[in-house]
Amino acid sequence: MAEQKAETPSYERAREELTEVVRRLEAGGLTLEQSIELWERGERLAAICEEWLQGARVRLAAAMARREEGADGPEEAPF
Repeated sequence: MAEQKAETPSYERAREELTEVVRRLEAGGLTLEQSIELWERGERLAAICEEWLQGARVRLAAAMARREEGADGPEEAPF
């Protein structure tokens, strides 16, 4: 049976987990293999956070553009 892709965590969840990964790596006491696995997980989490942030930038830019278009265009009646 094909392995299902895990659901992408929210930005907040990914950031929290990334913080925990960094804490564990900085604390030390891990084997080389554990450290590498944590580092790889941290890289994936950082990429997820960056995707969320990029998506937020795009949404904000679109909202600002709509607002500017509304300010420049003719005023429309609400109904």
